[in-house]
Amino acid sequence: MDRNQQIIRTSYIGVAANVLLATFKAAVGLAASSVAIVMDAVNNLTDVLSSVITIVGTKLSSKPADHDHPFGHGRIEYFSAIIIAIIVLMAGVGSLIESVRKIIEPTEPQYTTVTLIVIIVAIGVKLVLGRYVKATGERLKSDALIASGADALFDAAVTLATLVSAGIMLLWNVNLDGIFGTLISIVILKAGYEMLSSPINELLGSRISPEFVSQLKKEVMSFKEVHGVFDIIMNSYGPDTIIGSLHVSVDETMTAHEIHRLTRSIAQRIYSQFHVILTVGIYAVCTDHGDSGRLQHDVMAFVASQEGVMQVHAFYHYEDRNLITLDVVPEESVKNAATFIEKIKGALHRQFPDYHFSIIADHNYSE
Repeated sequence: MDRNQQIIRTSYIGVAANVLLATFKAAVGLAASSVAIVMDAVNNLTDVLSSVITIVGTKLSSKPADHDHPFGHGRIEYFSAIIIAIIVLMAGVGSLIESVRKIIEPTEPQYTTVTLIVIIVAIGVKLVLGRYVKATGERLKSDALIASGADALFDAAVTLATLVSAGIMLLWNVNLDGIFGTLISIVILKAGYEMLSSPINELLGSRISPEFVSQLKKEVMSFKEVHGVFDIIMNSYGPDTIIGSLHVSVDETMTAHEIHRLTRSIAQRIYSQFHVILTVGIYAVCTDHGDSGRLQHDVMAFVASQEGVMQVHAFYHYEDRNLITLDVVPEESVKNAATFIEKIKGALHRQFPDYHFSIIADHNYSE
């Protein structure tokens, strides 16, 4: 069973659990003539919506690439997670309004044995369902499932607050229904905001994790021809589709045939290991220990020693023009890249007056 099938199966379980819980509540509510329990059953039917959105979003995101969407439809899954997060936020706002109203205008709730049994059953079902769905979502890296599972857990938390409030009311005749509801509502709103930020960041293009960068570099550096890995850029088009590029530095003596074999091998390895569609660029490293090699070493070392320089690479010497080109990655503390580069060029001209320099301010996209 692939990832999408697992997400859909988990969502169907969520639909079934909520429908059964709603049926149980409705039957008990009608038998006990309790409008509150019947309305709670209706609320469970609305919870089915989160699972349905996840199912629809997952099926749409699994559509193959076409002419208008050459990288597939995987990002639809992020929209599903955003919709569910908005539903959670709306529930939090509604709960907060109702809870504050209970604080301002307190009403004495009526609890019966039937009501308490329904509450306990609802808490148990929602806790099991929420933990299962959320854990599956985290394992499959599905924001939509994570949000749907969190929605169920928040329902359990709200119902638990109702149970605790009922216990306090029955034992000490103190009504804390509104206060508990307000606290839980604030927690729901905070979590809803966090749920919303994750898929939005994916759509905007968030920085890839340091762990992933480390694994990627380690895999590429395992090729004996590679001296360094630079300029890692990764764009996510869904959890299963990442398009990326990077540069590797190799001996300048490698032939085009050898470079072709190397870049193809790297791309194939990275796709099989990380499911990343990768483009590999090349930087040539001077292997001569004579004047050219010393020039490369001295220039690179000098630039690397300058304040504010995070990384320097892509050295190339145009001998016919005495021109040296470099890529320099400034530290995050550098606010004006153009001024910074002019400062580096000035220092280079003073240190190496016989050469001209062209420096590109590179960006740190991954580290």
